[in-house]
Amino acid sequence: MNIIFMGTPRYAEKILQRLIETEGVKVVAVYTQPDKPVGRKQIMTPSEVKMLAQKYDIDVYQPNRLRDEIIVSQLLTIQCDYIVVAAYGQILPRQILDHAPCVNLHASILPQYRGASPIQQTLLNGDKVTGVTAMLMEEGLDTGDILKISSIEVRDDEIASSLFDRLTDVASDLTVDVLFNFHAYPPKKQDDALSSHCKKITKADGEVAFENATAIYNKYRAFTPWPGIFLASGLKLKRIALEEDESSNASGRILKIDSDSVVVGCEKGSLRIYFVQAPSKKEVDAISYSNGKRLSLEDTIS
Repeated sequence: MNIIFMGTPRYAEKILQRLIETEGVKVVAVYTQPDKPVGRKQIMTPSEVKMLAQKYDIDVYQPNRLRDEIIVSQLLTIQCDYIVVAAYGQILPRQILDHAPCVNLHASILPQYRGASPIQQTLLNGDKVTGVTAMLMEEGLDTGDILKISSIEVRDDEIASSLFDRLTDVASDLTVDVLFNFHAYPPKKQDDALSSHCKKITKADGEVAFENATAIYNKYRAFTPWPGIFLASGLKLKRIALEEDESSNASGRILKIDSDSVVVGCEKGSLRIYFVQAPSKKEVDAISYSNGKRLSLEDTIS
């Protein structure tokens, strides 16, 4: 079968790799976002999907707007059996949706967590189960009919990067399954009443205060490695664990100092802090930071 693939980040790259390696599948074209400036020097950098496609000499298209008439007309000349979409970053217009069945791989159990950050939202909410939904695309945002859902358990200490990797493997398997068994999975309408939307993550979302230990720990899980979590002072909490979630404490007060970590109180619960990083400084262990600031029991970290 011939496939047009649309995707941009590493999640999509892994799915594309699986399709390339699958016997009976030929990826005839790849659509991905335009190269973007990266780093302090703002070097124009291609997406992971583009680099993989070029490695296998697959035609790559990078339109700024997929809806432009010339772009649509060009795509419609490419014969395919399916269009596979994974974190592409643009809405597909009706003409493309009608060109071939468009299968999207979304990293949540739809209709929950439509939108840009389903993996982070899963961790922010402390969910115990998540998964990947294969759905038929329509013009709405993650609103298409569901073909199949593959679920996994979320580990208590899971952070975004590890959950991302596990869901990528699930999505890769699910993609191949759905393509080869497409007619065995009758589309099912989503219940819009059960839907929720998750926004794009910004750096500002990482700011925390010592209020609710569970909420801070879930933010740490969701925002590792980016944008991380940090206090209003700019102090980054680089590695933490939930100590307990019931006690009442003064915000930021040091409750215990052990050989490798510091326990800090929140208005509800407490956190064990292993490593921190002050603005413009290197990451250090919490004990060294406390010693450098001459902090002891009952002092406040801020």
